Amino acid sequence: MTITNALAGIAVDDMSEALEFYERLFGRPADARPMGDVAEWKLPGGGWVQIHTDGDRAGASSLTLIVDDIAEELGRLALQGMTPVAKSVGDFFKTAKFRDPDGNQIVFSQPQPGTY
Repeated sequence: MTITNALAGIAVDDMSEALEFYERLFGRPADARPMGDVAEWKLPGGGWVQIHTDGDRAGASSLTLIVDDIAEELGRLALQGMTPVAKSVGDFFKTAKFRDPDGNQIVFSQPQPGTY
């Protein structure tokens, strides 16, 4: 078997509230709404991020998004009124963590030169 792609799923409690947050996070509306309780964004590398209504699991998801320029992303998100709950710089990555309205963790991560 060869794995060729991935779909990351994030459980949310309130789809309307989550859509507002994730549309600001991605800077655009969802690319697909295959069902009323599902919204999906396609990433440039081919993967997808999906939010779906699942009240029992809402708040327990984690998503890491790899970016080319974390400062640029943080500036864009700040214009949307979004600020990280934590930032760090390590030997391999610079990261900024956000929480959606349900408490799910979204991490923006920029690889340090020569590490990824």
